[in-house]
Amino acid sequence: MPVMNIKKFSFTYPGVDHPSLKSITLPIKKNKITALIGPSGCGKSTLLRSMNRIHDLYPGNKYDGKIELLDLDTGKYQNILEIKKENEFIELRQKVGMIFQKPTPFPMSIFDNVAYGLKIAGIKNKSELKDRVENALKGSALWKEVHDRLDKSAMGLSGGQQQRLCIARAVAVKPEVLLFDEPTSALDPISTGAIEELIVELKKDVSIAIVTHNMQQASRISDYTAFMYLGDLIEYDKTENIFLNPKEKQTEDYITGRFG
Repeated sequence: MPVMNIKKFSFTYPGVDHPSLKSITLPIKKNKITALIGPSGCGKSTLLRSMNRIHDLYPGNKYDGKIELLDLDTGKYQNILEIKKENEFIELRQKVGMIFQKPTPFPMSIFDNVAYGLKIAGIKNKSELKDRVENALKGSALWKEVHDRLDKSAMGLSGGQQQRLCIARAVAVKPEVLLFDEPTSALDPISTGAIEELIVELKKDVSIAIVTHNMQQASRISDYTAFMYLGDLIEYDKTENIFLNPKEKQTEDYITGRFG
């Protein structure tokens, strides 16, 4: 059962005549990694950011269709495009976390970075906060490197460590879905490898969608791949089929480097 169902979804930015996404239908499967690939400007990040309504930080966008999120307690789907209240947006973004291209640590201590979302969620008990922060840092493979300097500023961490801290911050609130928008594009190869291993490990607990320009990365870590071009979903299938036996000529041309 998909944890998220995108159904005939279109998206138009304010002041633009034509939609950036056109009638996209796509499942995000539970405890799997779905990669979104395609050339720059094809709508990958626009789609990803629609999955937790992060676009709504800037008004005037137009949505059509549905993005349904599975409620794990009731087994029913909720169309997140119908969300209007501030508290519903907060709840949605706790369930559907996001990691950006450039690491975005807050200018505060390592501990407070990870505890930030937990405090917003209403957790005030100090021992529970401590345990949840430690578990999140262990889950993001950062605990051994930072356990003795949790009170130090997160801004002193390396780029790769900062990105793992951002993942720990997202994981701490126990999301159902994690969205990664080119999470390794600003990192060196060693840090990239560490983040890729971490993402594969995380899918035991969460469902993942990742935008990547790196097709080797998509083929290494994803279970399913969606190829997008000019706002259309051209092809979606298991990753091995997309890379070894694509059904669409456009997909084959992109993967073999004929365009893009």
